[in-house]
Amino acid sequence: MMKLVLASNNAGKLVELQALFAPLGIELVRQGDLGIPEAAEPYKTFVENALAKARHAAQHSGLPAVADDAGLCVDAFHGLPGVDTAYYATQFGYPKSDANNVKALLEQMQHLTQASQRRAALVSTLVALRSPDDPEPLIAVGRAVGQITPVPQGEQGFGFDPVMFLPEFGKTFAQMSEAQKNANSHRGKAAQQMLVLMRERWFNPLA
Repeated sequence: MMKLVLASNNAGKLVELQALFAPLGIELVRQGDLGIPEAAEPYKTFVENALAKARHAAQHSGLPAVADDAGLCVDAFHGLPGVDTAYYATQFGYPKSDANNVKALLEQMQHLTQASQRRAALVSTLVALRSPDDPEPLIAVGRAVGQITPVPQGEQGFGFDPVMFLPEFGKTFAQMSEAQKNANSHRGKAAQQMLVLMRERWFNPLA
């Protein structure tokens, strides 16, 4: 079984990605379990931050690495909070947490009452590297487009799942089963693309 360092200590991401990468016989190991500190994320785009995190994890571990940089892009906020999603609540005086991020978002959107004004996308960019100097990183992007609900709905998932409503399913990500979410979430879509790329570039002996 191939070991791949996950350049994140987020337990939710580990569970989701481990399930999605299982078909390739890949075991994900959190960088924190290897004593690797978190990398700096100074960039304004998901792909640049994911590359930086993957290179950092590969450099410190000597193993192939995968990094996910994800966030919420709200149309009414011109795509923000974007790469600053994890710290969104701190802009409004709240401590950093998923619950406070949701609270701050709902407060900032309370004057937007029409569904079209509450359109948003959860975006996930996955980057995988065979080594820190890999000249051909694998890059996959997944997007899940929906609407921000006025109040949280559902008990599953993490992050903005309770307020991310998917009209085609009539429910939020927090109301979905794990399997349904993995098949349709931003991270699930990015991981499915990444599996195709890995099979083609890393695991195909004729490539």
